[in-house]
Amino acid sequence: MAAKKAKKDSETGGTIALNKRARHEYHLGDRFEAGLSLQGWELKAIRAGRANIGESYATIRNGEIFLFGAQITPLISASTHVVADDRRTRKLLLHRHEIDRLIGRVERDGFTLIPTALYWKRNKVKLELALAKGKQEHDKRQTSKDREWAIEKQRALRKHNRDA
Repeated sequence: MAAKKAKKDSETGGTIALNKRARHEYHLGDRFEAGLSLQGWELKAIRAGRANIGESYATIRNGEIFLFGAQITPLISASTHVVADDRRTRKLLLHRHEIDRLIGRVERDGFTLIPTALYWKRNKVKLELALAKGKQEHDKRQTSKDREWAIEKQRALRKHNRDA
């Protein structure tokens, strides 16, 4: 019984794809959870782990939000009567008040919508969308210095605790 529950939990809450470069390239702000409008072959390919959101971004068109550049590579066994476009534009599903808030932040404050994660939630594919501002080169260097300092600090603390 416990094995079935553990298997079910791992299937429902798993991460499909991460955009690791987003944290390096942008200052990430508020995050939103959006559904995706997918076709059948896309869902099968995502289940097989063939999704990539590394070069994707979201834009606003006619009061709706769309995902561009996300790659879902079709399976070889995909249906022959369906023309599979792996980088097609996909509609993001959000509540109207969330869309209005995002439109205001993007148009007035100059934010960009960057997808940070693609994951399963209760048998549905969800996309984590972040409001982001681009980092300057000096910001990127400072971030890497901070990360290296944190690692060095942890090493020093571990060494100190071992010696004591």
